[in-house]
Amino acid sequence: MTIHSEDPFATPDALRSPVRRLRGRMASTVTLWTAGEGRGRAGLTVSSAVVADGDPGHVLGLVDDESEFWSAAEDTGRFVLTLLGPGDRQLADRFAGLMPAPGGLFRDDWWVQSEHGPVPGADRTSAGCSVGEARPFGWGLLVAATIDEVRLGTAADPLLHHRGRYRELR
Repeated sequence: MTIHSEDPFATPDALRSPVRRLRGRMASTVTLWTAGEGRGRAGLTVSSAVVADGDPGHVLGLVDDESEFWSAAEDTGRFVLTLLGPGDRQLADRFAGLMPAPGGLFRDDWWVQSEHGPVPGADRTSAGCSVGEARPFGWGLLVAATIDEVRLGTAADPLLHHRGRYRELR
């Protein structure tokens, strides 16, 4: 039985920002950015990241400047970018603040601590990054970082975000 086919609290399309609607129509890879260690660990789901090849490589991302993640990354000068897959929907929602996290965001015992920050599991594709610069950009903070190391885990399909929902490649 379906009660609502749409979110009854959603802002009607005609009242939404055209820029936000444009952004929503662009499929984005869902990543998890984590920083810190011990009780100072923090993380954030980020779907606005771009990787630029070079020597060294770089990553750009838009994050919330008031997030615990940004405080931890700014303090340590480092973070980990981890690619998420279709099985990581709950993990993505937890770090996006859309799902409760009783016991804390890092409650599971499969976290591996790297020199750049925590990584969710050993066989993940991730990058250890050093924060370069950050500046206000739109309603977020544009973070530019250098990629110090890349760990290529088992190749898996990405988790995508498109039109307000998670999607998978078919």
